[in-house]
Amino acid sequence: MSELHEDMVLALALADAADAITTARFRALDLRIEAKPDLSPVTDADRDTESRLRELLAAARPHDAIHGEEFADTGASGSSARRWVIDPIDGTKNYVRGVPVWASLIALMDGPNVIVGVVSAPALGRRWWASAGGGAWARTGSDDPVACRVSAVPTLTDASLSYSSLSGWEERGLLPGFLDLTRRCWRTRAFGDFWSYVLLAEGTVDVAAEPEVALHDLAPLALIVAEAGGVFTDLTGRPGPDGGSALASNGLLHSAALALLQPDSSTGAA
Repeated sequence: MSELHEDMVLALALADAADAITTARFRALDLRIEAKPDLSPVTDADRDTESRLRELLAAARPHDAIHGEEFADTGASGSSARRWVIDPIDGTKNYVRGVPVWASLIALMDGPNVIVGVVSAPALGRRWWASAGGGAWARTGSDDPVACRVSAVPTLTDASLSYSSLSGWEERGLLPGFLDLTRRCWRTRAFGDFWSYVLLAEGTVDVAAEPEVALHDLAPLALIVAEAGGVFTDLTGRPGPDGGSALASNGLLHSAALALLQPDSSTGAA
């Protein structure tokens, strides 16, 4: 068994462990909710899930670093470039309101490259995963996995665009370009968070974008999109999940969408 395959098996086991905690606390009457310094919510389920995954990783991969949303970075030796990236609940606002669209995000990076990624959405009965060179896969319930593939939609006028909110674009002075993009697209919906990107990987959304996001929000999603044949960059066009913003597409639409989202652009190619 190759090391990458072993890492994939471990990542899927971590997702199982996360599912056990998050589903048990979802819609619990005694769910504890606090506000973080940035006023975003955090629950006992977020913290308990990340703590458990850190425990499992410390035992299984003691030389790997760990970066998570809720706790300080830990791990590792300077000799290891491997880093696990964890978002225990992506979509916490949905989680606290009882909306079933949330997921645990787990990734392994080797240097700047994501080599394993898992997204598990147990309230939806869905899971997506990818490994470098191994393709992207999705499973519903106990069904057999199916390969993910981005769409072949060639123009923005025929494209479906997903995003999270308008306020983030406005706060960063990027709303005019984003609105230009929405006007060029056939359809827009705010599916938000992880949901935008896995739908893109499955070919049911063609473009997804967010103006401000962190590494833990994107790491497995960038790999899943890429392994499904798509393109994943920040808003400057730099590849990868660590640029602080995100633009994902089926590849055919990337240049046109990127041109519209530049801060000094009010028009762009369709």
